[in-house]
Amino acid sequence: MAFCEANQQQDPSLARASVSIWEPLNETCLKSTSYVEERPQSTTRWKRVMLSLTNLQNIIYNPVIPYVGTIPGELEPGTLIVIRGHVPCDSDRFQVDLQCGSSVKPRADVAFHFNPRFKWSNCIVCNTLKNEKWGWEEITYDVPFKKEKSFEIVMMVLKDKFQVAVNGKHTLLYAHRISPGKIDTLGIYGKVNVHSVGYSFSSDFRSTQASILELTEISKENVLKSDTPHFPSNRGDISKTVPRTVYTKSKGSTANHTLTCAKILPTSCLSKTLPFTARLNSSMGPGRTVFIKGEVNKTAKGFNVNLVSGKSKDIALHLNPRLNIKAFVRNSFLHESWGEEERNITCFPFSPGMYFEMIIYCDAREFKVAVNGVHSLEYKHRFKELSDIDTLEIDGDIHLLEVRSW
Repeated sequence: MAFCEANQQQDPSLARASVSIWEPLNETCLKSTSYVEERPQSTTRWKRVMLSLTNLQNIIYNPVIPYVGTIPGELEPGTLIVIRGHVPCDSDRFQVDLQCGSSVKPRADVAFHFNPRFKWSNCIVCNTLKNEKWGWEEITYDVPFKKEKSFEIVMMVLKDKFQVAVNGKHTLLYAHRISPGKIDTLGIYGKVNVHSVGYSFSSDFRSTQASILELTEISKENVLKSDTPHFPSNRGDISKTVPRTVYTKSKGSTANHTLTCAKILPTSCLSKTLPFTARLNSSMGPGRTVFIKGEVNKTAKGFNVNLVSGKSKDIALHLNPRLNIKAFVRNSFLHESWGEEERNITCFPFSPGMYFEMIIYCDAREFKVAVNGVHSLEYKHRFKELSDIDTLEIDGDIHLLEVRSW
């Protein structure tokens, strides 16, 4: 993509991995994983999955600081602001302000004031300025910025809050005190070097996507006629919650971009709640991808994503992020028993209350998983009959927003 290539030419250390509306993947990120050298063809497919879903627009390179500029679009839910730069050795603080105008006297409202500080104790102070009065400060002490180091800030607009990630790691949430619809100006101030500022607007995202899954409730009669398999009752945590909701595709769309969903257990339930069970339109195999968009509950302990063989009822891939212990557990349930857990991971990618996008990509030897723009893990296939994997299960402490497969 044009943005990724331009960014690599200027500063390869700043280009990062991406999922959906997050930023593009590059070779610098990939070289840290063993499958790059062993299987370049597979890597190319994985990169294509990551790269094909988005691009940044309206990129500003090397702006002079202080910088005040008009945001070239409305900040609707799904909009991203991506700032790449470098913290100089003498920096004591800098700030990124999402402003409602650029007036100096009287000073324009600041809907979101993001202010890393380094002088006394490292922290990030967030606040809102309204009618020239600051509100209460929200302070984060887990600071990802380091002097003389490069950074990438990704600010995402959600319906009720901003979500910020720095260098691919979730950093903080900030609830809206002023409607994002009133924000029209970006301000960057303080001791900081900025290499680029880019935007991805929700309208741009929608226009580049394949058809999105439409979910509607199925009648009890259709459920009873469904051939969706009943899964075993001895699979641990995932058997403790009874499925309550039925989903199906409600509008015609491109066949290889949809899931057909059906309820597998009792029908007395609330609409559109977890657990979610879906039959893949096409069975799993090399090159197949599952995309999951959701929001972690504020009091979440964990959740599950399972890829299941409807024929044998085995779980080929069990993904179980456990927020209470910050472990990302992977396993398989084969021949009515669990295998050995895999837990090693560089950085646990989930936090309570955060929005996430997860891509699960299948190649000939393993599954690859990325979360919010960062390649997280690989899981070698223990279940070898990939074409028998035809069902997706999602359950746990999340709000499920969207599921797609291609």
